[in-house]
Amino acid sequence: MSKPVKLRSLNDSRKYGVAAKDVKELLKKGCGLFQMPLVGCRVCLYEDGTEVTAEYFPTLPDHVDLLLLSGGQTWSGFVDDIDRLLSPDRYSQGLVEAARGLLSSEESPNRRRLLSELLLHLEDNSEMESREEDGDWFQGVDARFKTKSSYMKYNCEGRIRGYMKEVDSVARTIQEAKVKTEFMKTAESLMAMLKSAQYNGCYFNRTEKETNRLCTQEGWFTCQGAFDQEACKSLHSINPYGNRESRIVFSTWNLDHRIEKKRTVIPALLDAVQNHRSSDINLNYFYCLLFTRDNLKLVHIVCHKKGAHNLVCDKRKIYKQTTSTDKGKKTVRGKRLRVS
Repeated sequence: MSKPVKLRSLNDSRKYGVAAKDVKELLKKGCGLFQMPLVGCRVCLYEDGTEVTAEYFPTLPDHVDLLLLSGGQTWSGFVDDIDRLLSPDRYSQGLVEAARGLLSSEESPNRRRLLSELLLHLEDNSEMESREEDGDWFQGVDARFKTKSSYMKYNCEGRIRGYMKEVDSVARTIQEAKVKTEFMKTAESLMAMLKSAQYNGCYFNRTEKETNRLCTQEGWFTCQGAFDQEACKSLHSINPYGNRESRIVFSTWNLDHRIEKKRTVIPALLDAVQNHRSSDINLNYFYCLLFTRDNLKLVHIVCHKKGAHNLVCDKRKIYKQTTSTDKGKKTVRGKRLRVS
């Protein structure tokens, strides 16, 4: 009695229904369908690459997926399918078309999400940099930006500027004139430091030196994990340089303060100003906490924990270091310190 199976080849995406009473007949029919020489051919399970022998063939379930291999070809199952997906130079255009076709008729929410994410990564034009090369990427982007890197730098600067605005807004809440004056001096000094560093826009700029940016030279960003984790357990990654959709999605990623900006850092700065002159405060420490990678982690929205972090500022670093001499005390400007 013949057994119905589904047969495909490694170099042909088509799948055929074939009925055969044994492996010998299956090989003969398969080689005829795919126009392959019979010598050296064999059949394996598509799922895991297990070779189908004469003894194994009768135990196969009806309509099982099988793969016909010619001499020298190998197959390890779904792991090889994944490897194909990771070889965009050879397969991406076909995969894009196939994914679009599946997405148009897919009703399952989970499958639609997976297909959408697959398309997001396959439609990759990250090697293109200018507006002339990839006009679609720049849709909705101000005309003054001619390159992707210049826009991404501006995008990062905007986030950092936003943190500075939060510091400035505190001055409006201070009632005591003397404290308000000292706080404004502190804020002005922090702004001067930011301007000198060009608002740390280098973090998102792939043309910067490797030590200054958060992405690869191609533009890939990797989630650094929640504030209380060493790394992202879900291995989230994105390349906003790849296409317009990825650029938009990247806006949902956060530069998260480990020691929280609103709950901890800014209140500690205000408290320091209330109790000391602005010239006594270690501004470099607060600058690092507010605006640098010493205290910032780039995280996917899923890894952004919005509850209280319960981390505090290091009181030893809030004020400038002092040393005693025979003539009294003198202030020594502290070196750039990392957050502990």
